[in-house]
Amino acid sequence: MTDAPLLPERVETTQPTAVEVVAQRHGMFGVRGTGDTSGYGGVVRHVALPVASSRPYSGWFDEVADAIERHLPDPAAAIESVVVDRGELTYHVRPEHLVGFMRTLRDEPSLRFEMCLGVSGAHFPEETGRELHAVYPLLSYTHNRRVRVEVAVPDADPHIPSIVAVHPSNDWHERETWDFFGIVFDGHPALTRILMPDDWPGHPQRKDYPLGGIPVEYKGAEIPPPDERRSYS
Repeated sequence: MTDAPLLPERVETTQPTAVEVVAQRHGMFGVRGTGDTSGYGGVVRHVALPVASSRPYSGWFDEVADAIERHLPDPAAAIESVVVDRGELTYHVRPEHLVGFMRTLRDEPSLRFEMCLGVSGAHFPEETGRELHAVYPLLSYTHNRRVRVEVAVPDADPHIPSIVAVHPSNDWHERETWDFFGIVFDGHPALTRILMPDDWPGHPQRKDYPLGGIPVEYKGAEIPPPDERRSYS
């Protein structure tokens, strides 16, 4: 008997991934006017997001998709889209179905994604009605596989159900994502800031957060905030 590989198998697909360009950004940080101290003010970048993929997905991705469709009470209501991109399988799930979807992925023997590796935030201010994204990477120890689950909510109503009841290890990760992006995880046992001070204004990893900051002291020397440093043209 041979040992299982240390890393989950990546599936190489032959179908190209279609993308949708949602924004065009200028400069290294998308800064307008002064404040970009990177020296890359002339850089123009397109923000492109992959769109839904079609079956077959290739490899074990189709096994996972079949199991989800069999065991999820209402797959069409829960799943917005499925994306295969760069060797990863991502399920875009509607917020109100997130907890049930996560429980199915964890408990169903043919899936067994027992471990959630946290949640990360992303902010796409140009994606109207879907500005804030929460991304959950999941690992199956049983089957040595990985999937991603992604939920998008509007900036005007940034509420996503907490999955701490399903994956208790997500407690601090949800607090961090609230702290930096302002996504509200409903039902979290104590949704408070975890890195920034309790009275800190705003959520500093959002794209619309001001580039300025506070001075930082190093043994008597003071470094000015970014918006007061030299701006390169």
